[in-house]
Amino acid sequence: MNETLALPVDDECDGVLRAADDDRPSQQPRGASISNDEWMRRLTTTGRVRDDAILSLRELMLKAAGHQVHRMHGADRIGAARVDEVVHSAANEATLVVLSRLDTFEGRSRFTTWAFKFGVLHAKVEMRRLVWRDREIQLDDSFDIPNPVDNAPEATAEVNDLHQAVRRGLAEALTQHQRRIATALLIDEVPIDVLAERLGTSRGALYKTVHESRKKLRLYLEARGLVDTDSRTENHTTPVWETR
Repeated sequence: MNETLALPVDDECDGVLRAADDDRPSQQPRGASISNDEWMRRLTTTGRVRDDAILSLRELMLKAAGHQVHRMHGADRIGAARVDEVVHSAANEATLVVLSRLDTFEGRSRFTTWAFKFGVLHAKVEMRRLVWRDREIQLDDSFDIPNPVDNAPEATAEVNDLHQAVRRGLAEALTQHQRRIATALLIDEVPIDVLAERLGTSRGALYKTVHESRKKLRLYLEARGLVDTDSRTENHTTPVWETR
């Protein structure tokens, strides 16, 4: 499964940080203008200097989490109080994670840009948990693959054949466990962190299951001449199990 996180690029992070800094009182230090070495020095020392640095880091995480939450679908429907709760929860988690991973910072980007991405990630996780909190996840052998959409009439038959083959492949090529996990993640679009939490397992274990499932499905389709071995680089209609 392609679970590459949709994190802001460096320019976007920096733009958000600069805009936020412009709103701060001039007598306060501007986190985005502090050098990488100075950030590391303050966060790894002791006493008041470190306490102040942690407060500045949490302020940065609040900016990152707020930026991400307000970009996400559904944020406008959960109410301002709940949004504020999500932002603060994500900021707290992100602050702790950044502090625990300071030794992994390599200095290849600005410290604020590197740290900002943790705020974004945890905001996404908190929002997904909220959205799915009261939703039941069905882990059974039934599945309903969305019908393919293709505007080219000459491709309709081929696309429909591939669509039906994927359905058969899910039923015939995968184990029951693989089929249930693949259906939940790839078809029902259950967020992987939510599913991992419900099942009491790790994201890594689910990634492994989906990777094995995709491999089996591809071999199943290749054996039937429906997918070429080099089709990943070709311009073709992509089955649903390759798009998540």
